[in-house]
Amino acid sequence: MYGWLWRKLPTPLGKRLLTAAVLAAIAAAVLWYAVFPLLEPAVTLDEVTVRR
Repeated sequence: MYGWLWRKLPTPLGKRLLTAAVLAAIAAAVLWYAVFPLLEPAVTLDEVTVRR
């Protein structure tokens, strides 16, 4: 997948790096603000049970 994406980006190296960084930032923002809040009720990471 990464190889395919790298080949599809514009040819100059500077533009490739900038575009890849922007795409990674967009993906991180979508995960942080849209996907993770939807999953939070189903994944209870705050409720930890340790028994002795």
